[in-house]
Amino acid sequence: MDAQQRKSKVAWLSVISNTSLVLFKLLVGVFTGSVSIISEAIHSGVDLLAAVIALIAVRTSGKPADREHPYGHGKVENISGTIEALLIFAAAAWIIYEAIHNLLAGKKLEHAALGILVMFVSALANFLISQMLFKIGKETDSVALQADAWHLRTDVYTSAGVMIALGIMAFARWKFGVALTWLDPVAALAVALLILKAAYDLTLQSARDLLDASLPPEEEAWIRDYIARLSAVRGFHRLRTRKSGAQRFVELHLILDADMTVEESHGISEVMTCDIEDRFPNTTVTVHVEPCDGKCTELCLQGCLLPEAERAVMQKK
Repeated sequence: MDAQQRKSKVAWLSVISNTSLVLFKLLVGVFTGSVSIISEAIHSGVDLLAAVIALIAVRTSGKPADREHPYGHGKVENISGTIEALLIFAAAAWIIYEAIHNLLAGKKLEHAALGILVMFVSALANFLISQMLFKIGKETDSVALQADAWHLRTDVYTSAGVMIALGIMAFARWKFGVALTWLDPVAALAVALLILKAAYDLTLQSARDLLDASLPPEEEAWIRDYIARLSAVRGFHRLRTRKSGAQRFVELHLILDADMTVEESHGISEVMTCDIEDRFPNTTVTVHVEPCDGKCTELCLQGCLLPEAERAVMQKK
């Protein structure tokens, strides 16, 4: 099974799982009157929408480059992640509104044990699915799948929080005859705060590549160190990198011996391109070769790899 098939398969699994959880939570939430469970149903509804968006993004981003999209369709995944983050913000706002309303009204909670059961099932299911999404998302460098995984992992934490709150309420009523009605909406507020944090992180992660930001510093550092180790290379400059979904783009000007033949310079460029692509899969490398003729501009000097003495000789020619 290739990477695209694996991505589509796990995305479909997320859609099916979230659909089941939304219906399960919504029915139990209405039956028990728990605003925290209903808030979790809304949260899972957002997760379901995010899973559908991720599925569409994964299928679209896998299309090859064409005349209208010569750089491919990778940024569809970044757009997907950004939309998912905005959806989380909206869901959190609704949960906060409902929680405050129920906190002021003091709404009574019934059948806490059933609520605890649904939260346990939800946390377990989302943990298992999110593990798969993280695994496939990282292996295929899929922003959409990793965003969907963070949706579900947040749901794991919030479901566990609601489950604990319901457990405390049930124990207090059974042991002391005290109805801690305020604890349910407070748990919903805690859910909303966690959701807001996840939305903020997802927005930064997904929107970053939409602005054509450079590759992470550690990746650029590897590329710079690799080029510096090539004995035939006298320098390089204008290194530019960016990312579109799982696709990376690397562009640079490579300075080589002026007496080198076109075939030799092409061979060096090919080796360098293959090595970078081996280190970072799905990378397109564009190299512009320039001769080292002793006319050292300020830009050329910034990326010069020649020893000081040899550089001085070159400048005298």
